[in-house]
Amino acid sequence: MSQLPLLTLLLACPVLGLAGILVTPARYPGAIRRIAAASGIAAVAVVAVLWLRFDPQAPGYQFVERVPWVPALGIEWHHGVDGLNLPLLALTAIVFLTGVLVMWELAERVKEYFAFMTLLVIGVYGVFMTLDLFFFVFYYEVAVLPMYLLIAVWGSTRREYGAMKLTLYLLVGTALVVPAALALYWGAGQGSFDLTRLAAAHYGRSFQLLVYPFLFVGFGILAGMWPLHTWSPVGHVAAPTAVSMLHAGVLMKLGAYGILRVAMPLLPEGAHYWAQATAILATVNIVYGAFVALAQTDLKFVIGYSSVSHMGIVLLGLSTLSEAGINGAVFQMFSHGVMTALFFAAVGYLYDRLHTRDVGKLGGLSRTMPVASAFFIIAALTGAGVPGFASFWAELLVFLGTLRTFPVLAIIVVAALTITLAYSIRVIVLAFFGEPREPHPGVADISAFLSLPRAILVGFLLLFGFAPSLILNVIAPATRAFVRALQ
Repeated sequence: MSQLPLLTLLLACPVLGLAGILVTPARYPGAIRRIAAASGIAAVAVVAVLWLRFDPQAPGYQFVERVPWVPALGIEWHHGVDGLNLPLLALTAIVFLTGVLVMWELAERVKEYFAFMTLLVIGVYGVFMTLDLFFFVFYYEVAVLPMYLLIAVWGSTRREYGAMKLTLYLLVGTALVVPAALALYWGAGQGSFDLTRLAAAHYGRSFQLLVYPFLFVGFGILAGMWPLHTWSPVGHVAAPTAVSMLHAGVLMKLGAYGILRVAMPLLPEGAHYWAQATAILATVNIVYGAFVALAQTDLKFVIGYSSVSHMGIVLLGLSTLSEAGINGAVFQMFSHGVMTALFFAAVGYLYDRLHTRDVGKLGGLSRTMPVASAFFIIAALTGAGVPGFASFWAELLVFLGTLRTFPVLAIIVVAALTITLAYSIRVIVLAFFGEPREPHPGVADISAFLSLPRAILVGFLLLFGFAPSLILNVIAPATRAFVRALQ
């Protein structure tokens, strides 16, 4: 490492934040909050430096750090950035910082909460930056396991059930990923977990056709893939606000990123062979999630099934194996992450004040809580793919990629997107306009301080909605090289 190790520095931000939280006595919750916020601000600053110094036209990975860890097993401290993971590092930094600010009023077991939340983020950063398959799986587990305690201790609405169901499903995914990862290691015959070397190795066709489904399904479970998606809406509903933000905004992206970074480049013949089947599964995700969201009365369940549908768009984009589709998938991972973080942040405030998420008990909130209502409405319009917000461009790119590859599925997806607009309008009308169905006297609108994290999320949705080239110029060159390698 001849230059400043920016990626290790980025990983150090939550690590030092966790250390600071652990040594701070629990009787100083204000100090603990400030330490968590400081680690989030520091991570945002490092990601900003990475983004400004990143050269989209340069081939390969940038800011590479490579140090032997266990040479006998071929395990290395190997990090790198390209156009496919830089937007996801930025997404993580944004959602973590805003999540800390959203939970500023937390009063119950503050130290333990922020410690587990920071530990989760360490795993997420690790997955998105590592180029070593061993560390990829290790960080993957670090990111997933804290979710159980975060939901079981600080959650609501059948929190023990939601936490256990989420954990069991994700462990099933791990049970598929780990043997596939070991098969990749032994099958390459190079004694190395280096993803760049594994991608250059030649795996036989039969091997690829057999192992690829293990990786796609194993990672796909975390991405909310139908029919192994039921843990996700339940987990969303049970989790506290910031954990829902991280869960839907970032954690589900780990599954899609695993497919993108491990399964597809290492097993390209498997990706091509199974593309039609995975595209059909993704289409079912989109259609099923949209129709089920249309029938929900709990705001969090609406968002939970909406996430299943929108993650189907990501999986469909990847399944096209095309530049447009993969560009759209990566863009959708970013835009959906910011959008769902805003969704859950908005609902969290409403639930804390009104003590209900039932659409049938709300109504007229735009008059009594106009600012808080505006945040939810903006998130809903983003989810519906309204032009001017980031998700419009992501969904358009996935549609174009699908139209060229699977035209019949493209027609089905467009029809399903009209259902997305329907449930978005339904919730907006019932919950935020019309006459109040139940009185909520003395409920104040959101304060300026609590509006800040939500306003930050809105700002990014608008920024990349009106200037999509800011992110597409980063993603597209890496996607072009990625698709050439697949072919």
